[in-house]
Amino acid sequence: MISGAARTAHNERGVRSEMTTIEVKNPFLDDKKTVAAEAHGIEKIDVEAVNRKAERPQYASRKKVYPKRGHGFFRNVKWLVMAGTLAVYYLLPWLRWNRGPGLPNQAVMLDIDNGRIFFFDLAIWPQELYLVTGFLVLSALSLFLFTAIAGRVWCGYLCWQTVWTDLMVAVERFWQGDRNARIRLDKESWSANKFFRKGMTHLSWIAIAAATGGAFILYFRDAPTLAHEFVTGQAPLPSYVFFALLTGFTYLLGGIAREQVCIYMCPWPRIQGAMIDSDSLLVTYRDFRGEPRGPLRKSQGWEGRGDCIDCNACVAVCPMGIDIRDGGQLECIQCALCIDACNEIMDKVGRPHGLIAYDTHRSIQSEKKGGGLKLNIIRPRTMLYAGVISFVGAIVGYALMSKTTLEMNVIAERNPLYVQLSDGGIRNTFTVKILNKRYETHTFKLSIDGLPGAKMSVLGQEGEETPLISVVPDDLREIRAYVTVPKSELGKLAGEKSEFHFVATDAAGGQKTTRGTNFRKP
Repeated sequence: MISGAARTAHNERGVRSEMTTIEVKNPFLDDKKTVAAEAHGIEKIDVEAVNRKAERPQYASRKKVYPKRGHGFFRNVKWLVMAGTLAVYYLLPWLRWNRGPGLPNQAVMLDIDNGRIFFFDLAIWPQELYLVTGFLVLSALSLFLFTAIAGRVWCGYLCWQTVWTDLMVAVERFWQGDRNARIRLDKESWSANKFFRKGMTHLSWIAIAAATGGAFILYFRDAPTLAHEFVTGQAPLPSYVFFALLTGFTYLLGGIAREQVCIYMCPWPRIQGAMIDSDSLLVTYRDFRGEPRGPLRKSQGWEGRGDCIDCNACVAVCPMGIDIRDGGQLECIQCALCIDACNEIMDKVGRPHGLIAYDTHRSIQSEKKGGGLKLNIIRPRTMLYAGVISFVGAIVGYALMSKTTLEMNVIAERNPLYVQLSDGGIRNTFTVKILNKRYETHTFKLSIDGLPGAKMSVLGQEGEETPLISVVPDDLREIRAYVTVPKSELGKLAGEKSEFHFVATDAAGGQKTTRGTNFRKP
């Protein structure tokens, strides 16, 4: 009897013994290399996983990655996501949004000069920055949830490093050709052709980086105005400083460093390990189906061997320079380009798709035993994340719904705390600040409540029983108010201070806001 392992080894030797070999000249090496003749015109790509899991040293100089252009569903998704995210980033500062006269008409702007954040109809003032905190917490929790469900989908499709690196690689491919052509060009001695192609590549990268830096600063001031000031040398100095910083970092990280940012600089690959489990969908090589791997001849059947023909197509398209067949790796950004590459090869050899696919560890264990795909999205971890997201979302939603368009603040004068008038009455002085967050001028009636017998007057409007305070759109008005209690009423006030309220009522809509303070007496 021959054991299963021995039979497998025998079959592998049989397969290899039947294969013919040909001498081919490797265009990227100086010597000749013997390679096996493959079936269906599929050529084994001469590529090495520069970040192979088993051979990763503690310290090593970088080996440049030459990702091959991929084709397929996931590559098309990445193109669409890249086009959409770049369009939003570059064009959003130019989108106009009418808020009324005297107000910025830029749809999205971080108005540093006036201390406001505009996002279409939403305006966030400094005292409302808790809303920004809420949005950031929701974003982080959503990232945790998506990671628990489908691994590093953020890294593979939406992360700015991935998007701009994809763009830089596409530009490099335009000027220098696909993978093989770029390798040949790097091995060539310097010539006019090489200088032109390399020069145009870097000039294009710098142009993209400059557009990125320029778009960034437009979010902090009116875009047309700042753009004109920038090109005429009249823009504020910080605009030029941040333009230079964003341009330099985009060129360096997107064009030069590329995958090194994800591997060494970004903390997320280290954090995400705590958020995935046996039911998380990850890009996975189904070794139970692919092994034992090896080249395939036309006349060879599929008995005694796996579906993987060891063509290295999955390695060639990987932007991180890894071999997905080595298993889960920190460097993998779950971009799924290896799935497209493998599916393309499976079509050529007449095998079903899915040798490399999004799968879970639990499902792999089931499939190895003859079971089916087990997808378990609703589980304690994801329910916990979803519950926290719902809770925080409800808080942020309530804060948005209860967000006021009128605010008032009252500050009592402390020096002196009170003034005794000649008729024996006591007067307190207050600074009242009324904030009108609406996009049109509003008039407010100012009054007091809770202080029997007291009278109020406003500096500049003495004699008016109910002063009218007009506040221009999206602005703060500060007034000086005097509250006087006659001598005959002082005995009704208990203690040295008595609480009362200022009331501001919108003359048009009737909306009220109150602010409590204290009246002081001897």
